[in-house]
Amino acid sequence: MASNGVGIASVKEEWGFVGGMCAAMQTLENVVAEIAPTNIPVLLVGESGTGKEMFARRIHHLSANADEPLMKIACASMNLPNFAGELGLNKADVSGEGFKTLTGTVFFDEISELDAPCQRSLLYALPDGEAQPRRGSLGARVISTTNRNLDDEMRAGRFRSELYYRINGVCLRLPPLRDRKEDIPLLVESFLTKYAAEFGRPRPSLSPRALRMLLDYSWPGNIRELENAVKKIVALGAENLGLPELVAEPVEVRTEVTELRSYSLKAAARAASREAEREMILEALARTRWNRKRAAQELQISYKSLLYKLKQIGLPDSRTE
Repeated sequence: MASNGVGIASVKEEWGFVGGMCAAMQTLENVVAEIAPTNIPVLLVGESGTGKEMFARRIHHLSANADEPLMKIACASMNLPNFAGELGLNKADVSGEGFKTLTGTVFFDEISELDAPCQRSLLYALPDGEAQPRRGSLGARVISTTNRNLDDEMRAGRFRSELYYRINGVCLRLPPLRDRKEDIPLLVESFLTKYAAEFGRPRPSLSPRALRMLLDYSWPGNIRELENAVKKIVALGAENLGLPELVAEPVEVRTEVTELRSYSLKAAARAASREAEREMILEALARTRWNRKRAAQELQISYKSLLYKLKQIGLPDSRTE
């Protein structure tokens, strides 16, 4: 795996993530490594909490402008005078004639929140692709993020199509955490370590039951919500107090309960056996910090058998050692 990629290195810096990633994140890592040294505008699309700002900062750090400033503009709080001031526009002349050339990277956080006058002002400030940039055009690298569907926003007349094509040199879509659950165990481990050190507390270890709840939950708030849940566990010193109340009973457990009521004793025995095996595997993984090879040794089965069982009982198995 590339050591300069966005996935491991950037999450390690900002979210403390060390270890393997799902295939989608590895693909993003490879794309970022390719585009970061260029000056192409980047549009990062994803739900809140998926790490868009982290990716924006990582692209800047890997770029040729890494030694220059990264200026973040929170678009949701902008009106035209403030926006003109942030970009260095002369407030008396928002047409762009008073534009002060900026260097480095400009990061437009949630760009779909800009109102029409700000969009018009930004459109004028962005380079139009000509070999000789016109007077008043923005000289900095542009990275934008949004949690909205900009195609829908353009159809509804809320976002200018010309602006969309200027900011969308490369579009990267960040998957929600519910689609990359194989990353949860190591994210949890990293957050436990991070906040134990930050709070000066002993580093807790989650029980198999707690880890199973985290794996079964849908995480509408994505990595940010997971981080807050683990942070609460460390702060309170008890997983039963720190786990989110909205973590529902796992679907597969409810299904097995139905089977127990509706089918034979043999079905009940199979369900109990699966649950016992799942608990043993989770306990071994918890003791070994999700090191599958060590867990297989503790369980006295082959590594290949453990991978098969992980897939069989619905636990993530795409893990690098």
